[in-house]
Amino acid sequence: MSIYDFQVMTINGAEVSLKEYQNHVLLIVNVASRCGFTSQYAGLEALYQKYKNRKFSVLGFPCNQFGSQEPDTESEIKAFCHLNYRVTFPMFSKILVNGTKAHPLYRFLKSEEKGLFGTEAIKWNFTKFLVDRSGKVIKRYAPQTDPIDFSLEIEELL
Repeated sequence: MSIYDFQVMTINGAEVSLKEYQNHVLLIVNVASRCGFTSQYAGLEALYQKYKNRKFSVLGFPCNQFGSQEPDTESEIKAFCHLNYRVTFPMFSKILVNGTKAHPLYRFLKSEEKGLFGTEAIKWNFTKFLVDRSGKVIKRYAPQTDPIDFSLEIEELL
């Protein structure tokens, strides 16, 4: 199994297969508009702009499980991201990342790359998963890790 086996819903309501991202290096992130780490949207967009022509993408998944920091609708989230951070990387519908109703993609990501002390649970918004061109989860980054801090790791995979 790889990430290419999953279907996701775009922020515009269209169902897509992650097979569309085969042979891409991906950074998959659970995001929120009212989080202390929300400013990381700028770094995520900078990475996307820097590497998108080399088959790299950031995939943003809004999540409201942590302190109700993403209570808005998809259209409001999309507008917020565009107006405040000029986000152009792919964004998806709100999902759950923990618990019995966690999205299957996130259940897979967490099982492939554990967090601190071997835990699977996502601790907060802006947890990041780096995925190689074959769909293998390479690394998991803590929410406080600035996206720019691992651009060398992205370059190695490109």
